[in-house]
Amino acid sequence: MNAPERMLLSGNEAVALAARGLGIALGTGYPGTPSTEILEDFSARGGRAQWSPNEKVAMEVALGAAFGGARAIVTMKHVGLNVAADPLFTAAYTGVSGALVVVSADDPGMASSQNEQDNRRYAVAAGLPMLEPSDSQEAYDFLGWAVRISEQWHLPVILRMTTRVCHSKTIVEARPLAATAPPAPHFERDIAQRVMIPAYARPAHRRLREKLAQIATWGETAPLIRRIDGDRKLGLIASGISYEHAMEAAPGASFLKLGLTYPLPIENIRRFAAGVERCVVIEEGDPYLVEALRAADIPVEGKPEMYRFGELNVERVRRILARDVSPEPAPPRGKPPQLCVGCPHRIVFETLGKLGCIVAGDIGCYTLGVLPPFEAMDSCVCMGASIGVGLGLRHVLPEAEARKVVSVIGDSTFVHSGITGLVEMIYNPPPTGHVVLILDNGTTAMTGLQEHPGTGRTLDHRPTGRVVFENLAHALGISEVHVLENLKDAAALEELMMRLMPSGKLALVIVRRPCLLTAKRDADLAKASGT
Repeated sequence: MNAPERMLLSGNEAVALAARGLGIALGTGYPGTPSTEILEDFSARGGRAQWSPNEKVAMEVALGAAFGGARAIVTMKHVGLNVAADPLFTAAYTGVSGALVVVSADDPGMASSQNEQDNRRYAVAAGLPMLEPSDSQEAYDFLGWAVRISEQWHLPVILRMTTRVCHSKTIVEARPLAATAPPAPHFERDIAQRVMIPAYARPAHRRLREKLAQIATWGETAPLIRRIDGDRKLGLIASGISYEHAMEAAPGASFLKLGLTYPLPIENIRRFAAGVERCVVIEEGDPYLVEALRAADIPVEGKPEMYRFGELNVERVRRILARDVSPEPAPPRGKPPQLCVGCPHRIVFETLGKLGCIVAGDIGCYTLGVLPPFEAMDSCVCMGASIGVGLGLRHVLPEAEARKVVSVIGDSTFVHSGITGLVEMIYNPPPTGHVVLILDNGTTAMTGLQEHPGTGRTLDHRPTGRVVFENLAHALGISEVHVLENLKDAAALEELMMRLMPSGKLALVIVRRPCLLTAKRDADLAKASGT
């Protein structure tokens, strides 16, 4: 028998490899660091993958595939799960016929995010099983376990990863996975299970809790929980990347490594804690494990509040174990990010700054317009919020100030969550009107130049239908729609903005110029397609 192939893979690549081996029929998602590469690599390996307009739609498409008896995976970063939460919570009630794995990639330390929320809370709130790999091998293995659990209990399963696991490369042996061969997709009608009117949802909730109790019992002895006996003076409980840091910080300690972190194997943990003199939980972010174990009357020690922020590392774990709460050394200062030289967004922010605009901004590389030398952004909350926030400011500010308010949003972000903002603008127009700018550079630039519905190309760059923003705006009834193609001179934009801002009209300005980083790729694609 041949030995398993050994490869050096990131956690994202390992998930993609496992997805192909498991016969995942469809992968959906929205690009977001640190999860983006999963679907890109899955597609490169021959899997069927597609970018959706946003995470909610991606979740719903994957759920539909799982209703049809197929194996599906949906990927997103941590804040993306906020967008997908509506279908996620009810999918716990409906369950699935095939398998559905929800990959949530958290970003402790906010390497590329607006917050560092801990998505372990979602597993508890939604009532869904959650697995947490600590390296690339486990990312590979745990996807197999997630599919197995999903198919056995007919529930979506959350595979919670973090930046270090997603992007760090470790050795992966492509060994057989826990799940069986994929079944052939087939739809079986089950109205009471899938149509969540109250009469059907109430018993569905009870079934969900029964399933979780069964998984908790199974989890007490499951291979996903690993005990390493060492010095009984110190016992460490950890999951995910925290386990790797703890093993290096205290290699002689006793360990209980949790791969299944919801529902927790409480009795297994209780026995471990009773067998050591000092039991410490090592975890990044929120005290999720500490709170759950203390609620179960298991005496464990957590980390001081100062270690709740940012990523853990070996030195920080050593400080936690030493109960060291002295100030930590300041991290070395890095070079702040900035808009690329020649970026088409630069002219826009120079103009907005010159005009003294109040700028409601959004998520994307243009968010860097907040930094020097531009400093031309006054808010940035979440995907698509620029339009709603701008409208709110227009509604309440004195007229002279209100007329200075503009909303700035990128093309991918507009498709993601901005369209409903335009609908709001039409439905509840401010007395002074409003101006929305779409900075259309023809790509999802911040996460690595991915396609979106406004580019007219699929995830693997094949031609498809395209959402034309100006046509959409006209259809909604916006009175002023202007397209500035290949803007290179600020004068045209400045003149237009000076006319629109005080006009009292609803206006959409599309500043369209391709991202310089995509120029060669797009030219090659156009040549290949003969356009």
